[in-house]
Amino acid sequence: MLFNASPRRRRVLVAATTAMAAVVAVALTLALTVTTYDHTSPRAARDGASGSVTGSVDCRKAKCVALSFDGGPSPTTPKLLDILRQRKLHATFFVQGRGHISKYPDILRRIADEGHEIGNHTWNHKRLTDLDESDAREELARTQNAIERITGTTPVLMRPPEGRTSRKVAKVCQDLGLAQVLWSVTAKDYETTDSALITERVLDQTHRDGIILLHDLHKGTVPAVPGILDALERRGYTVVTVSQLLAPARPRPGMVYRP
Repeated sequence: MLFNASPRRRRVLVAATTAMAAVVAVALTLALTVTTYDHTSPRAARDGASGSVTGSVDCRKAKCVALSFDGGPSPTTPKLLDILRQRKLHATFFVQGRGHISKYPDILRRIADEGHEIGNHTWNHKRLTDLDESDAREELARTQNAIERITGTTPVLMRPPEGRTSRKVAKVCQDLGLAQVLWSVTAKDYETTDSALITERVLDQTHRDGIILLHDLHKGTVPAVPGILDALERRGYTVVTVSQLLAPARPRPGMVYRP
């Protein structure tokens, strides 16, 4: 067909063929380079599990949302713990090593003693995807060891800094017995001290089976928590930890849980 076409027609066909070849080459390159990892949602994890739920909350029946805090413990954490204790609620704290666990071990111990769930948020808050495997492992293992030494328990959950993960990170987490937890609600409380705005952002994004991400170290966050909890209660939500949200499924090492 190409040989019988006019010179102009041949040029058009050659150009089109070249363009198509370029597209195919790019697609093949992306297929080889895009990082993939296993992931699921809290609801899917529950639906795929059997057995009964231990505790008073069954999120297969209740309208649940998980409450989580990153980056502590910090001087602001005790006030948050007071608020949660008064309301008889528990949250998941993804704690950080340098400047936090190392500086405030007594606050970390209190988090554990009051029944909250503790997760790993690395030692230096470096992007794990930017590190080689051995350095990523050190970031997590060092934090695991510090938490275990202070509280007597070893976390089974972690949250990757900035939510950045990869197949490499998943492998490290699997080796260390850690499931990865992302989120569906962020108030971006690191960029504002306006508690009313933080509250508004959380409530606008919250849906059943979601995971709320806040940072108890930022100035406007803890003052926003009572209003957030009041509004969630009015809307019929039950506030739980991440593991409660997954139950009766258990966190699977290496798996990424994202609502």
